[in-house]
Amino acid sequence: MPKEYSLSDVLERMHQNQLALEAALMELTLHVEAHGHVHVGNNVRGALETIGENAGHIKQGLARLKKLP
Repeated sequence: MPKEYSLSDVLERMHQNQLALEAALMELTLHVEAHGHVHVGNNVRGALETIGENAGHIKQGLARLKKLP
C-alpha cells in the first residue's frame, strides 16, 4: 500500500463512491415506489438528479487533474 495518495487518486475514489451510492439509492427508490410511496420516490429522484449532474463536473475535473504534470 502506498504511503501517499495523489489528489487525483483520492478524488477518483470519492467519485466511484458517489456513483456506487447513486446506484444504491436508485435501487431503494425503485423498491419504495413499488410499495406505493411515489412522493418519496420523486424526492429521492430529485436528489439523484443533482448527484448525476455533479458527477459530470467531477469527472471533467478529474480528467484535468490527471493531465497536470
